[in-house]
Amino acid sequence: MTPRPVAPAADVHAVLAAPMRRRLLAHLESTGSSLDAHELAAEVGLHPSTVRFHLETLRSAGLVERTAVSGVSRPDTVGRPRTGYAVTRPGRSEPDYEELARRLAAGLGDTPDVRDARAEGVGAAWGRELAATATPDETPVLADAAVRRTVQMLDELGFRPGELQDPGPGIRIALHGCPFREVARDNPEVCALHRGLLTASLASMGSPLTGRLRPFVEPELCVVDLETAG
Repeated sequence: MTPRPVAPAADVHAVLAAPMRRRLLAHLESTGSSLDAHELAAEVGLHPSTVRFHLETLRSAGLVERTAVSGVSRPDTVGRPRTGYAVTRPGRSEPDYEELARRLAAGLGDTPDVRDARAEGVGAAWGRELAATATPDETPVLADAAVRRTVQMLDELGFRPGELQDPGPGIRIALHGCPFREVARDNPEVCALHRGLLTASLASMGSPLTGRLRPFVEPELCVVDLETAG
């Protein structure tokens, strides 16, 4: 099967910023074989449909390809080959995600304003994609559900959210981690990308909340403020 071309750096950055996708990719690389969504779901402890979504997202970036898997068919594949997934370039070294982020930031434009706007646009597209997966059949969502899903999304992306506080009119979420914190210190475009992700995911849920990302309120801490729109 002919591998799909690798997506532009901005798309690859968005795809690989999710820890679960990096974990699935690393597992496929370590096995060196083609696995289907059920096998990978058992490995990572997620529902096969969720794993399949992550695999298709990796495929859209040209990082994995679909294959036919031989062996015993499952009830949902009787009469047709099982669909497996394999890395497009088996055995390659682990990508340097921080270097990828730096290259993304450097290639977004010649001025800070242009870089910020383009990065926020990339993040917004990513946020809409994540919201469509989290709430495919139930939009709009109520405020409590929006907070819960936002915290879950931030956790899955490696931001280590915690200490939900009520500062008055809204909710404050402390972010104790960031997959690209060291890069973001010198490249604020990374924060603009995450800002776009946050605002677009809330809007795509049909949430009554708006979100504001405040980077580096402390050297190792960022904060998200959620408030009722209007």
